[in-house]
Amino acid sequence: MGNLTYGPAAKVIAIDDRDLAHLQVVMLAKLRRGEAFAFSWDRSADFGSGHNTLWIHPSTYVEFNFFGSKKIPLNRTWVDALMKRANSSAGLELISEVDAEAANRGLVAPAPA
Repeated sequence: MGNLTYGPAAKVIAIDDRDLAHLQVVMLAKLRRGEAFAFSWDRSADFGSGHNTLWIHPSTYVEFNFFGSKKIPLNRTWVDALMKRANSSAGLELISEVDAEAANRGLVAPAPA
C-alpha cells in the first residue's frame, strides 16, 4: 500500500501501489502540461466508505510513495482509461484495472465526457 501526499498540509492518501503507479503516470502528464484537474476516489469501508475529491493544481505539492521497491509494469489500457477520465469535465476518477479493461472491450459504459 503506497501513499499519495498532497498539498501544503501534506494530506496522505493510502492507495494500492499498482493503482498509484497508474495514477502517477496520468497525474504527472497532466501537471507537466500545466493542467489542473479534479481527482476522485472511493473510500473503503475501513475509512467510513463514501468518496473524496481533491483539486490538483500544477503549483501544489504532490508526492508518490510506494511500499514496494520493484518497478510496477503498467497496463496501457488502464492508463488510457484514466487519462480519458482526467480529460473529462468530471476529472480523474480512480477506476479499477478490471473496469478499465471491460470498458475497453465495450462491456461497460465509457468514461464521462
